[in-house]
Amino acid sequence: MAERILISIGTRKGLFVAEGAKTRRKFTLRGPFGGGIGVYSTLVDARGTPRVYASSCNPFFGMKILVSKDLGNTFQETASAPAFPEGDGRALANIWSLEAGPGKKELWCGVEPAALFRSTDAGQSWELVGGISNHEHARQWHPGNGGLCLHTIVRDGQRMHLGISTGGHYLSQDGGKTFAASNAGVGAGFVPDPYPEFGQCVHKIAPARQVPGRLYMQNHGGWAEWHGPGGPRPEIGVLRSDDHGQTWHSIAKGLPSDFGFPIVVHPHNPDVVYVVPLDPMTRVCPHGAPAVWRSQNGGQSWQKLSRGFPKKETYFTVLRDAMTIDELKNPALYFGTTNGQLWLGREGGEEWECLFDSLPGIHCVKVAVV
Repeated sequence: MAERILISIGTRKGLFVAEGAKTRRKFTLRGPFGGGIGVYSTLVDARGTPRVYASSCNPFFGMKILVSKDLGNTFQETASAPAFPEGDGRALANIWSLEAGPGKKELWCGVEPAALFRSTDAGQSWELVGGISNHEHARQWHPGNGGLCLHTIVRDGQRMHLGISTGGHYLSQDGGKTFAASNAGVGAGFVPDPYPEFGQCVHKIAPARQVPGRLYMQNHGGWAEWHGPGGPRPEIGVLRSDDHGQTWHSIAKGLPSDFGFPIVVHPHNPDVVYVVPLDPMTRVCPHGAPAVWRSQNGGQSWQKLSRGFPKKETYFTVLRDAMTIDELKNPALYFGTTNGQLWLGREGGEEWECLFDSLPGIHCVKVAVV
C-alpha cells in the first residue's frame, strides 16, 4: 500500500481524521469521533503499526483517551486515562499533550492542572511523574487564560523540555526523573519582575532536530509597546536557544507582533521557522489579514506568507497545537482555526488553500506519513 498522509484534527466537537495521497491534492474526511466532546490533544504515532490517539474532554464523565489501530477509521477508549492519586488534592481538568516516548509502547501526557504522566503499555495505564508534578514550584504556578496546563513535551535523548502555562520552561537532563526551571531570557511582562525564575506563560516550544541544542519558543509576548514604570518592555514573545534551553534570546524583531501561540520548525532545515503573529488583545491576525510569517535564517529576519488567504476581514485564532508540518522532502504546513477552517500551505507555506471550511473550532492538528 502506498504511503498516505494522515491528519488528526481535534475540535470543540470531537476528533476528525483527514487522509490523502502524498500529492496532497485531495483529502477525505472522517468523523467526528468522541461523541462531539472537546478534543484538545492528539498524536499520530507512526512507530510500528500506526496508532492515532486523542484526548476526550467530557465535563460529565471525565477525561478519556481514544485510540485507533486502523488509521483513524474506528476508535476505542483505552483501559484508563491519567488520574491523580487518591488524596493528592488535585483533580484532572484537561489533557493538553500526548507525545511518544523512547520505548516502543511508551507515551507521555501533559495535563491540567500542570502535571506529567507516563505510560509504558500504549496508554492502557498511567503513572504520575513526580519530578515535575510534585516539583517544589508546582503549588506556586498560576493558571493562564487557558488554564494551568502542561502543554508541551519535547524529548531530546536524556533531556526533556516541558512548557507550562504559567510555569515556564522546565528542563530534565536525566530522562524525566528531575526537572529544573530554565528560563534565563524568557520574559513575563505581566509581573513586576519581567524576568522571573519561573512563572512565564510559555505558549509553545519546538526543537530544531538537526542542530543539537537549538530550540524555538513562542512565549506570551505583546509587551513591546506597553509603557509603565521603567518604560516599554522588550520583545519577549519569540525566542531561540542554542544551548539546550539553558538560555534564551529574542528573535522577534521584524514581526508585526511578538504575541502568538504556535511555533513550527522545518523538518529538514533548522534555520526555517514559522509563527502566526496575533494582536495581543483580540487574539486575531493584525488588521484582520491572515498571514503566516517565516524566517529562513534562524530568526534574524522574517517574511510574510499570505498568498491564498483572504486579504482582510478574517478574524480567527490559531491555537498552540493547531499548526504543524509534514516530513516529506518538500514539506507542507497545516493549521486549523477557531472558526473551523483547516488550511494547507504548499511549498513550505508559499501558497495556501483551505481544505475544509466548516469544521467545529479547531484546538489541535497533527500530521504523519503512514
